[in-house]
Amino acid sequence: MQRHAKAVWKGDLKGGGGTLNSQSGALKDLPYSFKMRFEDESGKSGTNPEELIAAAHAGCYAMQLSHFLAENGTTAEKLEASAEITLVPGTGITGSALKLTATVPGIDDKTFQELANKAKEACPVSGALGAISITLEAKLA
Repeated sequence: MQRHAKAVWKGDLKGGGGTLNSQSGALKDLPYSFKMRFEDESGKSGTNPEELIAAAHAGCYAMQLSHFLAENGTTAEKLEASAEITLVPGTGITGSALKLTATVPGIDDKTFQELANKAKEACPVSGALGAISITLEAKLA
């Protein structure tokens, strides 16, 4: 299986800008720029690569955990996962902090924590981010 996305950039780093497009069409001429990435802490002016990595990590993690929970016979009602990517200018991406609130009938906290941590390690995006610190805070709702 292969997936693709395309970035088009025009101009220099600080004054230029670009667009992102994805195979699925979920990203279609989505703008990104230096300001969006490094100056707008609200994240409201547009996207950036770190936000997209965070979305990929949260989504992949939730899917992986749903699989382990179903295998355990405790299918999740709801998994609300988030990922916060840390970018240190001049150093790079240094971490991803996963946070999860889950509604899983019939599971005890010990088993839930074991499966949550197993999913963190097994998630393909976690594997791709192996060079950075990945933390997990998981709780049952």
